[in-house]
Amino acid sequence: MDTIESMRSFVAVAGQKSFTAGAKQLGISTNLASKQVRQLETRLDAQLFHRTTRRVTLSDTGLAYFERCVLLLDQFDELEGLVQERQSELAGPIRITAPTGFGAGELVKAIRPFQMANPKVSISLHLSDQHVDILDGGLDLAIRFGPLQNSTLIARKLLTMRLVVFASPDYINAHGEPAHPRALSTHNCLLQTSSSDPEHWEFTINGKVEKFRVGGSFTANSPHAVANMAAGGLGIGRCPLYTAEPFLKSGKLVLLFEDKMASEFNLYAVYPSGRHLTARIRKLIDHLVIILG
Repeated sequence: MDTIESMRSFVAVAGQKSFTAGAKQLGISTNLASKQVRQLETRLDAQLFHRTTRRVTLSDTGLAYFERCVLLLDQFDELEGLVQERQSELAGPIRITAPTGFGAGELVKAIRPFQMANPKVSISLHLSDQHVDILDGGLDLAIRFGPLQNSTLIARKLLTMRLVVFASPDYINAHGEPAHPRALSTHNCLLQTSSSDPEHWEFTINGKVEKFRVGGSFTANSPHAVANMAAGGLGIGRCPLYTAEPFLKSGKLVLLFEDKMASEFNLYAVYPSGRHLTARIRKLIDHLVIILG
């Protein structure tokens, strides 16, 4: 039995609370993940999981073992990284989580040349508009917008992005263009619920940042969904520039309040503070800083 690989399967299953999802994260079959965990339990003579037909949860022994496994696997990866630093070729897995819209578009474009230059590096990209726990999810790296909320994580800035407000020409023709942000209260505003304060939009008025309350008939946790709905004429939306840009270029959306834009936010590469970065992860972050910066 390969103990390291069995430990990786155990950590993935524990993080995903599912043998199927854990196996998918590692790119192996569910049967193999189940077999490796059973072999680990046999070797340890301990029950690591409580199993039901719907999910698996860690036993008390499993929880203690999980915490130590994460540390040991980090140390093992660090050891591999030290060796790789002395080699000309990077190799091994990198597991990343990122926002859906940015991850499927700009991030993939940025990662592609890195992976082409380092074919022995395998990248697993998990896209979600919700924050995914890096440790529990068995991930190496998170790409996230906005301020860092967890002090146990380290963030490296990749770029600064504007938040923009927009509507379709059809919506403006039908409902008029708001002359001032306070007029947004009379319009159907499309809210991105994954933002920190979706019901208040910030603008710069006479050099001062002010917040205006907004509301409407459509909410979504995806900025791409907001931009798509706005392009269809439902209302006024606000989201990161990268999401709205294709619609702006095609003329399906136009910017509003360009002289009053206040909100900017940063994109970060985020990883646990107690984790030594392997050479491949550090090189990928360096690459993203250059490509996206």
